[in-house]
Amino acid sequence: MHRRRVVVTGIGALTPIGNTKDAFWNGLVSGTSGAAPITYFDASKFKTQFACEIKNFDPLEHFDRKEARKMDRFTQYALVASDEAVHDAGLDLEKVDKARVGVIWGSGIGGLETFQNEVLNFADGDGTPRFNPFFIPKMIADIAPGMISIKYGFRGPNFATVSACASSANAIIDALNYIRLGYADVMVTGGSEAGVAKASIGGFNAMHALSVRNDDPKTASRPFDKDRDGFVMGEGAGALVLESLEHAQARGATIYAEVAGGGLSADAHHITAPHPEGLGATSVMENCIADAGVAVTDVGAVNMHGTSTPLGDVAETKALKEVFGEHLYAMNINSTKSMTGHLLGAAGAVEAISSILSIKHNIVPPTINHQTADENIDPKINFTFNTAQKRDVSVAMSNTFGFGGHNACIMFKKMN
Repeated sequence: MHRRRVVVTGIGALTPIGNTKDAFWNGLVSGTSGAAPITYFDASKFKTQFACEIKNFDPLEHFDRKEARKMDRFTQYALVASDEAVHDAGLDLEKVDKARVGVIWGSGIGGLETFQNEVLNFADGDGTPRFNPFFIPKMIADIAPGMISIKYGFRGPNFATVSACASSANAIIDALNYIRLGYADVMVTGGSEAGVAKASIGGFNAMHALSVRNDDPKTASRPFDKDRDGFVMGEGAGALVLESLEHAQARGATIYAEVAGGGLSADAHHITAPHPEGLGATSVMENCIADAGVAVTDVGAVNMHGTSTPLGDVAETKALKEVFGEHLYAMNINSTKSMTGHLLGAAGAVEAISSILSIKHNIVPPTINHQTADENIDPKINFTFNTAQKRDVSVAMSNTFGFGGHNACIMFKKMN
């Protein structure tokens, strides 16, 4: 079967270290930490009192008050990031065939804060059911792609992917395949999450998943460091405009990179813990490499899932050694989460953008906050610790893994 080539023509980002794609990239390269004490609610009684929140985001700069009240923050983030991506792609909305433009969007949880607040308000009342009429559409994860399509009139394939922290990577892979197989010419894809809320911080604290380094939040996300103690909650959105190569060339679009392939797998092991030998991670990377049609030795950089958890970092590193062998020591490895925190369902999209911009700028962003080597992690691997490194990146890979054992991996290539 003929598969059309697919390219990236637009990028949008709203992250804890930058509210546009350019600001995000500058934050990455400079090694900026997005972690700080939580401002959205009083976290003084929580085990974790900090997170990577979006800074200086005022929804009224993007929506009128009436519209803003109809949307959970995860949908607001989706609309802002996708708007930047659509404009960055230079799509002529008067000329593009909107029936051939779709939206596939990922979110691991959706409107968690909306759900939390509605339930709290009901519990504080007298038992009379007084719920916001927008409660359900604000909460459901698929409202984000729906709202994006409504805004632009895009009538192509439209749905949400939900696979925990792999959600937006799954969305990008689905978008890639819909274009490859001819079901669409253009796809707006990515993911968003607004997970800094009482319910999520409390829930992840109960699992002992979050760092509790309250005395020094900026250094709390420290992938591969011996003293890591859990991930740091992040929030935000990442958006890509994908097009068939023919469609992009026909309209003279600027191309960032080619989406060479994607891989999927399951750990089939545990509801939250990774397979200790990284079997699912190994499979997903092998699947991605095969789908992309590249050699192992072609890959120059990998943006790891790298959450800063004791088990996850070790398991993923084992998988990298299994897949890449001796070539691993010639590569640059990094973890964007050391700066942004973990954006849950939006992580895959934001980290894919990091990989794409590494190809564009020939720079691999750092893994910050590394202080003490972990004896369980091979010291010969170049994790790009603490300082960005220049490198001619022709092929870059991005890993995302989610609770439930969901694994997704995407490969990007520099256009020849």
